[in-house]
Amino acid sequence: MNVGQILYTTIQFFFDIIFLLILGRIILSFLPQFRSNQIAEMIYGITEPILSPFQRLIPPIGMLDISPMVAIIVMGIAQQILLSLVASAFGLPAR
Repeated sequence: MNVGQILYTTIQFFFDIIFLLILGRIILSFLPQFRSNQIAEMIYGITEPILSPFQRLIPPIGMLDISPMVAIIVMGIAQQILLSLVASAFGLPAR
């Protein structure tokens, strides 16, 4: 494995973990009894810096907060751009 492949895989892994944590936060928002759990606090602590800018820009629609969905879309686009740049910089095949 060369540096480009390691960087490519690391970027994929990072975004996959963040996506899963945001999904976990969405699920936890429907289960308020678990919010004081240590794992839930960790999930909120990690995802808050990512989601708070989107929450400031996008107001809730009634009781529904769509900012996590917008964040996932924006992060997906950012992930594809980063992976494309790494692939082209290191001559990796397009995936």
